Amino acid sequence: MQKESSPLYAADIITELKRQFAFLSGGRGQDGSPIIIFPEFPSFCEIGDQEFRNVLTYLTSIPSLSAAGVGFIVVIDRRRDRWTCLKGTLLRISGWFPGNLLLVLVLRPSAILQRTLSDVFFRLHKDDFKVPVIMLSSLADLHSYIERSQLTQELGGSQYYCHKTWISHRTDLESIAALVKRMAERLQVFGRELAETELPNNLLTASNLLNAQTSRKDSFKEEMAGALSQGRKLLENIREPVRRDPDSSLNPDQLENLATVHRLLSQLSESSTAFDEFWIQHKNKLDLCLKLCQFEHNFQQVFLKTFIAFSDVGISSAQTEHLLQELTNQEKKACVSLRPLNNLCVSQNVDNTVAVKCNELQRVRENLTQEFKDKKTMLTQAMELHRRLEMVCKWCDDGIYMLASQPLDKCQSQEGAESALSELECYLETANEKQQWEISTVWLEYENILNNELREQVKRAFEKKASLQEMFERRRVSLKKLAAKQTRPVQPVAPRPESLSSPGIYLSIYLSFLSVNSDQVDRSSRNPSVSEEEETLAVLRRHVMNELLETERAYVEELKCVLQGYAAEMDNPSMAPLIPAALQNKKDVLFGNMKIWGACQIFLSEIIWRLETYTDCPELVGRCFLDWMGELQIYEKYCHNKPRSESLWRHCSDCAFFQECQKKLEHKLGLDSYLLKPVQRITKYQLLLKEMIKYSKGCEGSVELQAALSSILGILKAVNDSMHLIAITGYEGNLGDLGRLLMQGSFSMWAEHKRGHVKVMELARFKPMQRHLFLHEKALLFCKRREESGEGYEKAPSYSFKQELSMAAIGITEHAKGDSKKFEIWSRSRDEVYTVQAVSEEVKTIWVTEIRKLLTGQLEACKGMDLVLGWFVNKLLRRVYNM
Repeated sequence: MQKESSPLYAADIITELKRQFAFLSGGRGQDGSPIIIFPEFPSFCEIGDQEFRNVLTYLTSIPSLSAAGVGFIVVIDRRRDRWTCLKGTLLRISGWFPGNLLLVLVLRPSAILQRTLSDVFFRLHKDDFKVPVIMLSSLADLHSYIERSQLTQELGGSQYYCHKTWISHRTDLESIAALVKRMAERLQVFGRELAETELPNNLLTASNLLNAQTSRKDSFKEEMAGALSQGRKLLENIREPVRRDPDSSLNPDQLENLATVHRLLSQLSESSTAFDEFWIQHKNKLDLCLKLCQFEHNFQQVFLKTFIAFSDVGISSAQTEHLLQELTNQEKKACVSLRPLNNLCVSQNVDNTVAVKCNELQRVRENLTQEFKDKKTMLTQAMELHRRLEMVCKWCDDGIYMLASQPLDKCQSQEGAESALSELECYLETANEKQQWEISTVWLEYENILNNELREQVKRAFEKKASLQEMFERRRVSLKKLAAKQTRPVQPVAPRPESLSSPGIYLSIYLSFLSVNSDQVDRSSRNPSVSEEEETLAVLRRHVMNELLETERAYVEELKCVLQGYAAEMDNPSMAPLIPAALQNKKDVLFGNMKIWGACQIFLSEIIWRLETYTDCPELVGRCFLDWMGELQIYEKYCHNKPRSESLWRHCSDCAFFQECQKKLEHKLGLDSYLLKPVQRITKYQLLLKEMIKYSKGCEGSVELQAALSSILGILKAVNDSMHLIAITGYEGNLGDLGRLLMQGSFSMWAEHKRGHVKVMELARFKPMQRHLFLHEKALLFCKRREESGEGYEKAPSYSFKQELSMAAIGITEHAKGDSKKFEIWSRSRDEVYTVQAVSEEVKTIWVTEIRKLLTGQLEACKGMDLVLGWFVNKLLRRVYNM
């Protein structure tokens, strides 16, 4: 029994096969026995046992099992050899042959001596060979055992045999067989991986998985195509003898090789077909999963994000109604987009994992439907709340109009006062009938929808209602007094019709009535000791205050018109087509700091309250300016933005949007005229305060009025300074790092630079440079003023930066030779000296004083640092000494 071992391949023993000491010609015996030929090989005795066994083992493994089962015929050609070599060959074959050896045909040596020796010794040692051996004398004897067509040309046959070609065919065949086997195993592993693939839950992972698996599949298909091409090429090579000579035929081994290649190609083709069918099913599953993920992704991107946009409940009933309509439209779009989900989920046989995904999306759809319902409920509640708030505000506005419509001259009679009082009480009854709605009820009923903005609206509405009711109560008290006591008629003071709807007007109406009544009382009880001059000044003060009130009301109303008629319309979807591209998303640039309107509303109410509190002392309104001076600082930011606003307006002033807004508002003037109002208003304050100061000398509030004027002038100066500051060009640093801008102005200047021991004047001494100086807390900037250009706010000077001096490195000489308007600024080393000439001695004094103040402050700060440093040094020395 031969020990089993791993099969040999031609590539493993390619060197031994190339020696050709034995080969399988492809011929067959009469009973189909494969023929192994041992050609003449003089060095056969030198072949090692392992090499001999490897070749014979490989050759006997090539024929089919049926052919090998019949047995092998071995043909040994030793016609040119000696008996000793022949004997060694026979002993090797008889001693070890890996297959069923049927017959050994030996062409004995043809030399006379060797033939004789062969005959003699063969008879003597015949039994030693243990295999059937037939000694042949010639090729004719061989042909009597094997047909010539089954023998090679070297043995007198007609069979064509090329050993090199045979080795090539064997290596190619075995290579294809190994390739097919590997591919079958890899396809099996890949198929198992595909079958066990867990479907992803997001679009990116699903897309990446499908791309990766498709890439691997394409790679396998390319390898299969390469193997099929290699197999077809081998088939052509095997058929090459027949193609070259149609009359010839393939030997049995070649036919077996041909059949093997066909079998391998068929196996590979069947594997490819089976894998394609499996891949189609798997890809359909992945495609379905990808569609579900794509649907989920699009759903989240388009609808859920859009749904988040409806988190607001609106700031008015119109906006809330618009949101509700948009929500309804979005719900319809969502329903249309959700329809493909049903088709995906009820399509062909759905995998369990895909079914789970479908169920998840179905739940998401149900949740979305519920969210739409909840959001509709919230918007409906919000619309109801807005309408109720609008009813409250309308009741307040109607009440204000009713108060403004009451003829004050008729109220001076008892009958007129009683009539006005009856009208007032009837209107208050409507409040009891229609406005029985407390703020605590609002908090409870609309708790789910109340955000901060809506809460503020509710508070403002109820505060407006409370203020109006308080005003009604005061008017009722006054009317009751008038109804009880006759008074002589007075000249009525009618409110301006266009200001009836402005914020805080209910206080102004009350103030007007109160002023008339108080004037009447004042006249009846006037102190005879008060001089005529003092009475005249009091009338003038009241006149100035009335002008302040009236102009402030008109100003607030104009700002309101601008914001509601222009700014709010920029957010109106129906007006969007009229807005040019240059104006889109530029509302903050065009309108600047829109907090001015709210601040002015509060400021107006504060002025009215102060006058109501100090009826006889309107000069005390200065306290109001001082208390609200921080809020009035916003004018500086507004003016700082004005050049940008002016430039944008000039670029877009002719657009249809502005024309349409102006037409709706019925304004004769364009928007630019109204955008200029805040600039005009901040300058108007200081004029009114100056007038009030002129008529309030020696009065109680004169100090506050003077302080208020100084503060307003400070704001105007800051506005003016900032407008100059933003016009600086060429400065590479950050102007904010230089500290607060204290002063700025234009000067004539001479510069001297010390080089060695010689001072050099930059320009002729009698031709000074014109420089604009900017004094900051930390530095002094020298700039050159450029010519004004442009129009409107664009027609403003610009300043080219020339030089910067740090305040920590300069000194000052208050008096320069030759002119009392000159002073000197120099570096600490006096290498650079700048002689500065102001336009007047007053300007020079102001600048020198401010610079001195800065330098003194720096000196005191350095002394403080020296004291701190000395304290630390002493403390450190004490520690060292103690050690």
